Amino acid sequence: MLNQALQFVLQNLVNLFLIALLLRFYMQWARVPFRNPFAQFVVKLTDFAVRPLRRVIPGLFGVDMGTLLLALALEFVLLLALFGLDGYPFAAAGSKVLPGFVLLAAVRLSSLAVYTLIGLVVVMAVLSMVNPLSPLMPVFAALAAPLLRPFRRLIAPVANFDLSPLVFLLVCQLVIMLPLAWLERVARSMM
Repeated sequence: MLNQALQFVLQNLVNLFLIALLLRFYMQWARVPFRNPFAQFVVKLTDFAVRPLRRVIPGLFGVDMGTLLLALALEFVLLLALFGLDGYPFAAAGSKVLPGFVLLAAVRLSSLAVYTLIGLVVVMAVLSMVNPLSPLMPVFAALAAPLLRPFRRLIAPVANFDLSPLVFLLVCQLVIMLPLAWLERVARSMM
C-alpha cells in the first residue's frame, strides 16, 4: 500500500513538471509572447533545469531540443522508477529491454503532450464563453490558434458557434486511442 502511494505521488509530481516542460516547449514553438503571468510561471518553474541544458544542447530548426530531451529523459527515469517499485526484474531482463523502455517513454510523453494540448483548447474554449476579457485569454487564444486553424478552415461556425475545438478534441482522442495505444503495446512487447 505504501508502494502504491509512493508511485502515485512520484508519478503526479513528475507529470506536473513534464507538463510545464511541454508547455514551455510548445510556447516557444508557437511563438507565444512570454510577457504574461502564465508564461512567466512556466518559465520560472522550469528554468533551473532548462537553462543549463541549453548551453549543451543546441536548438534545431527553431525547436528547443534541450527542453524536449529533458522531458523525454525525465519520463524515461520515471518509467524505470515506477517499474522498479512494481518489482520489475531489471537484472534478469538485461539491457535488451532498454529500447522498449525508451519507446514507452516516448509514447507516454507524446500522450501527455496530446492531453496538454487538449487542456489548452478546453481552457481557451471555456474562457471564451465565460470571461473573454480575462488577462489570460490572449495567451490561451495564441496557444490554441495554431491547433485550431486547420479545423477552422474546414468547419464553418454554426450560428456564431465555433465547432473546431470539438473536432480537435475528437481527433486528439483518436490519436491517443489508435497510433499511441498501438505503439504502447509494441513497446510493452519489447520489454
